[in-house]
Formats: sequence, structure tokens, C-alpha cells
Amino acid sequence: MSKSLLRSGFIVSFMTLISRVLGLVRDVVIANLMGAGAAADVFFFANKIPNFLRRLFAEGAFAQAFVPVLTEYKQGRELPEQQLLIARVSGTLGTIITVVTIFGVIASPIVTALFGMGWFLDWWNDGPQGHKFVLASDLLQITFPYLWFITFTAMAGAILNTLGKFAVAAFTPVFLNVAIISAAIWLAPNLDQPEYGLAWGVFFGGLIQMLFQLPFLKKAGLLVKPQWGWRDPGVTKIRKLMLPAIFGVSVSQINLLLDTLIASFLMTGSISWLYYSDRLLEFPLGLFGIAIATVILPALSSRHVDKSPEHFTKTLDWGIRMVLILGIPAMAGLFFLAEPMLMVLFMHGAFTPDDARMASYSLMAYSAGLLSFMLVKVLATGFYSRQDTKRPVKFGIIAMAANMVFNIALAIPFSYVGLAMATAASAAINAGLLGFTLYREGVLKAQPGTWRFIVQVLIATAVMIAAILWYSPGTEAWRTTSILERPWLLAQVIGLGIIAYLGTLLITGMRPRHIAGK
Repeated sequence: MSKSLLRSGFIVSFMTLISRVLGLVRDVVIANLMGAGAAADVFFFANKIPNFLRRLFAEGAFAQAFVPVLTEYKQGRELPEQQLLIARVSGTLGTIITVVTIFGVIASPIVTALFGMGWFLDWWNDGPQGHKFVLASDLLQITFPYLWFITFTAMAGAILNTLGKFAVAAFTPVFLNVAIISAAIWLAPNLDQPEYGLAWGVFFGGLIQMLFQLPFLKKAGLLVKPQWGWRDPGVTKIRKLMLPAIFGVSVSQINLLLDTLIASFLMTGSISWLYYSDRLLEFPLGLFGIAIATVILPALSSRHVDKSPEHFTKTLDWGIRMVLILGIPAMAGLFFLAEPMLMVLFMHGAFTPDDARMASYSLMAYSAGLLSFMLVKVLATGFYSRQDTKRPVKFGIIAMAANMVFNIALAIPFSYVGLAMATAASAAINAGLLGFTLYREGVLKAQPGTWRFIVQVLIATAVMIAAILWYSPGTEAWRTTSILERPWLLAQVIGLGIIAYLGTLLITGMRPRHIAGK
């Protein structure tokens, strides 16, 4: 079982790696083009809104509700019944998303005012930042249809994941990054306002992603004509699971939107600094956390359908082991190499050394919550695979309320860095509630060797940190090093850290069979 999960996890991680690398290239190109100024703030805002709704209607909440039900149909019903379920789910969800998309395009000023209140108030009072509100409304009209495209893309990906075809869905985001990079290089520089070119890159990137997956669905015999099916038993089950899952799986996204709302009242550059630091955080989160959660959700759903509690517990324990062995060193690396990473990736063109320094503060704050973010992704599958979406919602609401309190308490003394600190703290609360509940119910149990495994990971991480601090030069040396030498120096530091980490694991007795949960 674990061997199969490792293989699937490797496939998803490898495909995600390609996408994340291109995502970093995309952000490098954008940083070079616009830096962290007003135009960058507005574009990131206009891109964040449909991405937030994507988590609600598509990848996050929908997948968590859809995959367990589709797994039931796949294991207990014939192909025509599976096709009918997919037809009615796509027709019902598609109708709702079409209405939401049309509203978002037409009412973009209202949406912008809601989430960019600081800019709206400035525009209303003829303030100096009022132009940001107008520009954000215009860009949102272009980027909002991305929600429509990505909803069907996410549904196709969920179907393919249930069939064990993880590579297709994991590779699909590559096309979005290619589209935005292409727009940034060939379209945006030829416009008076390059941010419009980037917005069109988002639009066409979403379209290409959706079209890419259709042939794979057709090959599997599951490309069907959508039908309205609000009262279909399968659709009813999915929407009942999905409604609470919207809150449970999207807490971190809601927190990020709250950050954006508050950041609209802060100094110019705050949204951009948070964006660039969040992008570096998303790299290991997507590469490891989301990838692990993606591959264990169908496995856990199958164990639940088969009524195999022992195998269910072992699968969940394996997922947590993977999070720990990958997430803890990633968290430490992001914290101690925050500014060098930002310098290497973004410090050229319009992105200044001061931007790198300011973004590094929020990256350090975000990195403190990386392990919690990853654990939330994996622990939540322990509920969703059992078709329990109500309790994760309860925990999510508690975490979101805590985040609001933390935002108010920390934003005043620490500005935008306080927003990142609040997000990390609320993620820790969410992960703690999920984990404690699973442990109390006997679903989450430490398997033989788990505690030794944790100690080995912590010792190896401490050695890795020591190696990084010993070899890495000071901040001023990073700044004065040439643009060509910085990447090589960073590669040396990271390489030494990886060698120190893996070497210590081997010395302390860690072997591949321990990673596989054997």
C-alpha cells in the first residue's frame, strides 16, 4: 500500500515541481516587469479573488466532497451510473459557476470594494490611492472568468485522480504559468499598462488548462454531456458534503483574503511583499503537502468504503510521516534563507533590495506556519474521506475567528508582517483541532517507530540549520554578490543543507523502509 502511495506521491510531486518551478519563473518575470509597486499590488489583488473562489468552488471544497462519492460509485456501480453522476455534477456545478462568473464580471466594482475597502474609500474621498480601485475593477473583469475555466479543470482532475491518473491533473497548472509568462514577455511590455497583459495571460491560461484535460476524460469514457441534476442522489450527497467543506478546506484562503483587505489600508507594496513571500511558501506546500493529500484522499476513501480501519490509520500515519520528513526541513530552510531566496529569485529590474528585505520579514512569519498548513491538508482528508465535512468546518471557523483577532492584534504593531504571523498562528490552531479530534477518536494512532522517526527528523533538521548558518554569508555579502553568482551561492548553501539533513538521517538509523511505513 505505502509503496503504491509513494509512487503516486512521487508522480504528483514531480509534476507539481515542474509547475512550481514555472510558477517561480512567472513570478520572477512579473517582479522584473512591475516590482512591488502600485500596479503589482493591483494585479495580485485581481488575480487573488478568482483564485480564492477556485478554492471554494473547485479544487479544494469540491474535490474533498466529490472524490469520496465518486469512489463509492467507482467501486460499487457500473460505468453508465458513473457517467450519469459526472454529467449531473458537471451540469449542476457548471450552472452555478456560470451565474457566479457573470455576476463577478458585471459587478467587479462591488467585489473590488468588498475586498479592497481601503482603495475604495480612497477613491470615494478622491484620495491619492483611488486609481487602484478603478484599475482593480477593470482587471477583475478580465481575470474573473478564470474561475469558470478552472472549475471544470478541477472536476476533470478529480475524476482522473480517482482513476489513479495523478500525472495529468498535477501537470495541468504548467499551462497557466506558460500563458502568464508568455503574456509578460510578449504582450505586457507593448501595452501602456502592462498589468492588463498579465490579466489576459490569466484568462487564456485558464482556458488552455480546461481544454488540455478533455482528451484524457474522453479516453477514459467519462467525457459526458452536462445535465442539470440538483436533486440527483449523488449530487445531493456531494453538495451536502461540499457546503461545509467550503469553509473547512478554504480557511487559509479566507485568511489570505482578510490579509489583502487589511493590507489595502497599509503602505504601498504590502500586498506585493505578502504575495512574493506567499509564493515561496506555496512552493513546498504544493510540492509536498498538497501532493500528499491528493494521493491519500482516494486511498483513504477506499479504505473507508472497504471498512478497513487498520489500513485507514496506517495510510493516515504514512501521510503525516511524509509531511514531517519534508515539511520540517522546508520550514527551517525558508526561515533561515528567506532574504537570500528572495534576492536570488526576484532582485532585478523593478524589484529592489529593499523589496527583498521587506518581503523576507513576511516570508519568515509565513514559514513558521508551513508545517501547520501541510498538516491541515493531510489531516482534513481523515475527515473528508469518511464523508465528514461538518467538523472540519467547525474547526475552520474557529481558526478563522482566531485569525481575525490575531490580525487586529498584530497588524497594528507589526504592519503587514503581523498579517503573516496571524495566518501562521491560525493554521496551527486548525491543525491542532483536526489532529486532536482524530487522535481522540482512535483514527490517528502513532504506528511502531513513529516517535523515533520524529526525533530523527528533528535532529537532522537541527544539523541542517547549523550547516546553513555556518556556510551562508551575511546579508550584505548577498547584496553585493553579482546577479550571476547569487544563484550558485544559494545552490551551494541549499545543497550543503540537504546533504547535512539526509546524512544525519542515515547516521541516526533512518532507512527507506521507515519512510514507507514498514
